[in-house]
This record gives sequence, structure tokens and C-alpha cells, in this order.
Amino acid sequence: MEIELELPEYLRTWSEQVDALRKVGRIFWKRRWSLGTSSNYSVVVSRDPTQLLITASGKDKGQLARGDFVVVDQHGQPVQENQPKSSAETLLHCVAAENPEVGAVLHTHSVWSTVLSDRFAPQGGIRIEGYEMLKGLAGVTTHEQSTWLPIFENTQDIPSLAEKVRAAMQDPEQRLQHGYIIRRHGIYTWGRDLNEAFRQIEILEFLLECLARSAVLA
Repeated sequence: MEIELELPEYLRTWSEQVDALRKVGRIFWKRRWSLGTSSNYSVVVSRDPTQLLITASGKDKGQLARGDFVVVDQHGQPVQENQPKSSAETLLHCVAAENPEVGAVLHTHSVWSTVLSDRFAPQGGIRIEGYEMLKGLAGVTTHEQSTWLPIFENTQDIPSLAEKVRAAMQDPEQRLQHGYIIRRHGIYTWGRDLNEAFRQIEILEFLLECLARSAVLA
């Protein structure tokens, strides 16, 4: 049975958030959205100054230990020494968390998001409309609304990608409200808290699978 003392000293303040993210990892692994060491998850644990609790790099998300987390500042830098290395994509979480209404960020590597991101890359994104399940997304009240998931090219230059995402999130014409996809990579989404972000991942994964299966049946 896990006890508080099993946490590293720098994480003891955030034991509840650590265990909540571990649970997310187990669920996503079982659903095959976070296989191997893929994916990364974070929650905002402070706003003055902004700090995020995020998964460490290279960890199996189905078997996250209580020490497999890092606390970083708004620039993605560790706030204390002797922490594990944070996810390579930490800056993408920091960019999303610049919005004061964002309290959690989740990233998955599902089959459907990977396949569809390649197919729709020439269009620059995926528009999803007409599905009842859209109402599970924040701010959507009817199936007649739509959501737009822009697609960014995959790159190992995360600072450059983070700047592109920041520009899109600040551009009212792009209406980047619910998330985005990195081509041949996976989805990023967020929420006011971890529960909302979790729900958005579920809804987006469901809708993308509907699109993919519909294309197969057509």
C-alpha cells in the first residue's frame, strides 16, 4: 500500500495530483492511447508563480511510479534540483497553461489521431461536426456546432513548435479551443481541471475514431 513517505520530498505537496495523473496513465494505457513511453500529462499546481506538475521523460504511462513526475516553471525549467528529466514536450504544456483558464493538459498517441492527422494534413486540420458527442466538449451545447483541430507538422524542434502553437492559440480566427494534433504523432487537449481535460480527450478520441471508421465503411 502506497504511503505519503514514498513520494520524493519535492512532490509531497502534490500527492493527490500525482496519484490522479498516475490513474490517468493507467486508463489511457488500457485504451491503447498511451503505449510504450508515449504521451505526457500535466496539471497546473501554482499560478503565482505558474508551475506545472508533469510526467517525467521516458516513463511507461501504464506503470507510472509516484516519483515519475517533475515540477517545472512557466518556461519548462525544473523548480528544484535532483528531479527526473521532464517530458521532451514540456514547453507545449507550458504554452497551453499560459491561458489562466487551463488547469490541466493531456497528450495521447492513439492510432486514430495518428492516421487521421496524416490524411488531413493537406487541409491543415480536421473539422468535426454533426455528432451528438460534440456536446461533451467545453462550451459546445448542440450537435450543430463544430470543432476545428489544427494539424502541426511533427518536429524535434519543440521550441519552434511551441511558438507556432502559441500563435495559433492567440489567433481568434483559428479558434483553437479544444485541442490540436501533431502530424503522425497525437492529440493535445486541455481543461479547467484534470477532469475536464480527461473528458475532452475521451470525446476527441471517440469522434476521431468515428471519422476513421466512417471513411472505411464509405
